[in-house]
Amino acid sequence: MAHPSESPGEIYYRRFTRTERIMHATLFSSFLGLALTGLPLLFSDQPWAQGFARAVGVRTAGNVHRFFAVVLIGTFAWHLFLIVERLFGKKDFGILWGPDSLVPQPRDVKEFMGHMKWFLHLGPRPKFDHFAYWQKFDYWAVFWGMGIIGGSGMMLWFPTFFARLLPGWVFNIATVIHGEEALLAVIFIFTIHFFNENLRPEKFPMDDVMFTGRVSADELRDERPGEWERLRAEGALAALEVPPPSPRLRRAGRLIGTTALTLGLVLVSLTIYSLTR
Repeated sequence: MAHPSESPGEIYYRRFTRTERIMHATLFSSFLGLALTGLPLLFSDQPWAQGFARAVGVRTAGNVHRFFAVVLIGTFAWHLFLIVERLFGKKDFGILWGPDSLVPQPRDVKEFMGHMKWFLHLGPRPKFDHFAYWQKFDYWAVFWGMGIIGGSGMMLWFPTFFARLLPGWVFNIATVIHGEEALLAVIFIFTIHFFNENLRPEKFPMDDVMFTGRVSADELRDERPGEWERLRAEGALAALEVPPPSPRLRRAGRLIGTTALTLGLVLVSLTIYSLTR
């Protein structure tokens, strides 16, 4: 196996585990399915939504929507289980603090301010570590969404049960919250998230790291200089070396990713069109 000092561009390092990649795949596929079946209901007065309802059927769309809701909730529960296992089973408290943690830290504020200065040509680009501040924002947005969108969705799915516990007016609020928060999530994911992770110049037209789980030495050094320097100082780079991704894996990732990107951009375009009419 080559060492980091030899031809850095030909060396790859593990960034995401297989479990993390599978979890991301179920997360984005279920979210995409929920958006595909939920937006036509939210914009039921629009011709494109009515055409979708006639083609698929309202009952079928509702059943598919609930199926993807179960997949999303199951993925979230799986993730929570792994967090609990790491904390209390493996005693891995680095999940709460440190360079590999997704918990917001003071350095994220510093990096955000530095990034704004860099955009304005007022300072150098921050030396990001394993997760940048915008990725942490995306991560915690899922928790917010599961609480707000998931909670209100469960109320609307099982109204008889929740009606024993809550007054009727709460369901009207749940209907509004479910639709508006889901709309916000769709717009954010299919614009800001897609741009940050795939469409910005350094990544265009797509970043396949969530499909391959691997990042080249050049990319790690350029995109995550803080992580690169830290791992080199710790002597931990060699332990993360992995074979380059196979062409077949990359082709499959790009096919799936292109499909998701295309559907997402079509959905956000229909959303903006419907909101501005």
